[in-house]
Amino acid sequence: MNESYLSLGSNVGDRLDMLKQAVRMLAEHPSIDVAAISSLYETEPVGFTEQEPFLNMVVHVRTDLPALELLDVCQEVEQKLQRKRIVRWGPRTIDLDILLYSQDNMESERLIVPHPRMHERAFVLIPLLEVNPSLATTPPNPAGVQLWKTYGGVDAFLR
Repeated sequence: MNESYLSLGSNVGDRLDMLKQAVRMLAEHPSIDVAAISSLYETEPVGFTEQEPFLNMVVHVRTDLPALELLDVCQEVEQKLQRKRIVRWGPRTIDLDILLYSQDNMESERLIVPHPRMHERAFVLIPLLEVNPSLATTPPNPAGVQLWKTYGGVDAFLR
């Protein structure tokens, strides 16, 4: 089994519902076990700042899928939830990024692991370290990231 950490974010429509639907779709996949989720964090947009705040979270999954097949599943979830790629770093119903995949380092045209910008983004690092504190030694600067809601695990989140 491969251990992977995914970053999820939404700032269009019912943000909480989009995150729940995305986690549910991941959990329903026969080759993916959603092992843990972080709390939800409301964050200011990065890059293109003229948009609504995001809800962000990190999901820890176990899977026997190769990294590129996990990426395919993540992109299928985005398509089903009507993600539109119009403006780079622009508004989106849902965004799923693979942050880490086992201990792998890989770079292809479609996927770079570890995620190349994750260490620059508090909205990724804060929930990632909540799920697995051993992944970094230096806590990120929490500027622009506010705890929005905590759940008692995957089942409580999906209710």
